[in-house]
Amino acid sequence: MSILLIILHVIVCIAIIMIVLLQTGKGADIGAAFGGGSSQTLFGSTGASTFLSKATTIIAVIFMITSLSLAYMSGHKRGSSVMKDVKAPIEQKAEQKGDVAPVQETAPAKLPDATEKK
Repeated sequence: MSILLIILHVIVCIAIIMIVLLQTGKGADIGAAFGGGSSQTLFGSTGASTFLSKATTIIAVIFMITSLSLAYMSGHKRGSSVMKDVKAPIEQKAEQKGDVAPVQETAPAKLPDATEKK
């Protein structure tokens, strides 16, 4: 499932790059700001939404969904570890000797307070 999602995510990334590069910039319509003929249109100087702007929105939504899905899947991964059967060197030495020392808990050291006067 995650491999399919990664492949879809890469395809969407390439598609969004291509769609954004195909669009014309805002500077191409600079004549409309100075009273050009297209400034009197129904949708203003920017014009109606083009196919590329709608495609950009759709691809961006798909990109966000795949990104969030991949992040969720990587955070909630349930699997076995390659290190689960490996014991720490201290535990190995204790088992070889045959005795295991009890763990002693100590209280944390109190740090001097900055507000106390000496």
